[in-house]
Amino acid sequence: MDKIKILIVDDNASFRDGLRTMLHYTPDAMVAGEASNGRDAISKALELQPDVVLMDIQMSKPGQPGINGIESTQKIHAASPHIGILMLTMHEDNDSVFAAMRAGARGYLLKGADTDEIMRATRAVASGEAIFSPAIARRMISFFTAVQPPTMPEDILPELTPREREILDSLAQGRTNQQLADVFVLSPRTVRNHLSNIFSKLQVANRAQAIIRARDSGLG
Repeated sequence: MDKIKILIVDDNASFRDGLRTMLHYTPDAMVAGEASNGRDAISKALELQPDVVLMDIQMSKPGQPGINGIESTQKIHAASPHIGILMLTMHEDNDSVFAAMRAGARGYLLKGADTDEIMRATRAVASGEAIFSPAIARRMISFFTAVQPPTMPEDILPELTPREREILDSLAQGRTNQQLADVFVLSPRTVRNHLSNIFSKLQVANRAQAIIRARDSGLG
């Protein structure tokens, strides 16, 4: 039986050790190599030509910029599209998930997945399938089925952009930042930036004052 050749890419040595030990006891898998940063990941992937790369996303540290897992995935996929790349990371925000998919990753798992889940995903990616952990699958379903709010009339709070009016309308309906992120398919940071701009333009100090202003204007 041919074993699945796997390249482990993670800047956490302990995590790499754990994966290596797990794979050592998996009959149909073998560790072809390891890398602790993006540049080494690209170099070793092209040299070793593994079947699957288990790729972390965030591998650069403050003050030590480097190539992250998304960039590494993009370069490996461009040079060797037959290599299956499975993201194994703590990041579960929409921006990270879809950036990884656009870069060429075939799968996305969260760290904390058990051995059986990691190996099911690894085998699937090695055979050319796309696979996601349940939490990521739910996030993707939410992304594709989210009902976007209707566009607000431009004469309501004209100092706001159309998107800002939509977000303010949803805010006035009592939605939290995370719910706003889910509805508009935005990262929490982008939601916070939008709210900051709204507060500034409306000259209000907080959410409560913004909600009052919105409802007085007919939103919510």
